[in-house]
Amino acid sequence: MLPKTQMPSIQTIISAAASAAATAMVIRSVAKDLIPHEFQHALFVRLRQFLSTFSNQLTLIIDEYEGLYPNHLFQAAETYLGTAITPDTKRLRASKPEKENQIKVSMEKDEELTDSSFGGFPIRWRFLCKKTAGSYIADPDDYYGGSFLKSEARFFELVFHKKMKDKVRIRFYSQVINEYLPYILEKSKILKEEQRTLKLWTLKNDRNWMMEVPSRMPWQSVNLDHPSTFDTLAMELDAKKTLMADLQRFVRRKEFYRRVGKAWKRGYLLYGPPGTGKSSLIAAVANYLNFDVYDLELTAIRSNSELRNLLISTANQSILVVEDVDCSIELQDRMKAAAKALVGRDPFRYGHGYDPGSSGVTLSGLLNFIDGLWSSCGDERIIIFTTNKKEKLDPALLRPGRMDVHIHMSYCTPCGFKMLAQNYLGISEHPLFMEIEQLMEMKRVTPAEVGEQLLKNEEAESALRGLIEFLEEKKEIEEVKDGT
Repeated sequence: MLPKTQMPSIQTIISAAASAAATAMVIRSVAKDLIPHEFQHALFVRLRQFLSTFSNQLTLIIDEYEGLYPNHLFQAAETYLGTAITPDTKRLRASKPEKENQIKVSMEKDEELTDSSFGGFPIRWRFLCKKTAGSYIADPDDYYGGSFLKSEARFFELVFHKKMKDKVRIRFYSQVINEYLPYILEKSKILKEEQRTLKLWTLKNDRNWMMEVPSRMPWQSVNLDHPSTFDTLAMELDAKKTLMADLQRFVRRKEFYRRVGKAWKRGYLLYGPPGTGKSSLIAAVANYLNFDVYDLELTAIRSNSELRNLLISTANQSILVVEDVDCSIELQDRMKAAAKALVGRDPFRYGHGYDPGSSGVTLSGLLNFIDGLWSSCGDERIIIFTTNKKEKLDPALLRPGRMDVHIHMSYCTPCGFKMLAQNYLGISEHPLFMEIEQLMEMKRVTPAEVGEQLLKNEEAESALRGLIEFLEEKKEIEEVKDGT
């Protein structure tokens, strides 16, 4: 008969485990103090390599930064994984910046997520963070190439099984690199476009260019919430269709522009009297293409080199706008007296060495901006000039390759009036339409003037009669002017 063995009590087991844990902590602490850091790291690497030989997984690491600069693949994975959430995901992060419209969902650190959308093979993602000694990383938002101290390393681990035979495993690994990751890049690009909030960018007042004081980007932005669309524009229907077809053709012809050796950009000149909807058309183009708008105030730019710097600091898929180009700047003979007055008023801001004779954007600088070598520093850009007097512009600005499409923004036409009546009053037909259209054929009235009249009364009949009175009064005034 076997002798009876007495099982240790639970208290004894816990006491022994605690003693072992304490001993391990002491050994770890002593080892950390006595063993050089380099040796500890080498030992850890060797131990990890040894343990990996028993693992049935293959792991890819995607760091947040590649050297000093952001890793585009990390950013794409972060966007993509926000839409690949499964019921097994335990913790997520949700955020909404003040100026954004969409709530963004992403993985929380130390969480896992399994994506089975690629070839039926489950691919597990881990989002990990670890403290580092701290290193300076390039700041992507710093126009002057500044940096900031980063003391945390963030990275994704992309893990998949390697139980299959070597040939199958190698082929699958190749598919992950050559197909799955490019798919994530493309998918994240689409997601960013869908979640994108349009911005209107304008120049900061404190750029301090002449003093060369490092600051952040020279642009500041607000959300572009302009409601104008091609459906609401008071333009001739054929003109709208032509412009929309031209924009669609432009955005899908990246390879064509590359093949023929042209920068991927398009120039539009909007010309016509004030109040004909030039700014509304710009907003409609931005909403149609989902492009940000950069408002270039030429009078605030002090030199051609500054104009070039501003150009390269704008993003792809954007619209660069110069409104009232005919009167916003003297392109051929900049007045030096105005520049001297600026220096005298604020010598610290502009610098004592500032030369007024070299100030201002010249015609040559503007031409290089829209069609020189610098214009190729970026893709999928649209440049729009607006003017009330096209004849005042230098012909060099108007040729194809600079202003490719000229769009005349005319006075209100019967077609434009019907669009305004639909927008303002919600009607497409009315007995008074014929009388109004006949008056418009004899009068020059802008869409802005028609819209203002239609705003004065919510009831359709009263609003239309008020517009008729306005047109008749306008006719009498113009007849008196013509007679004198």
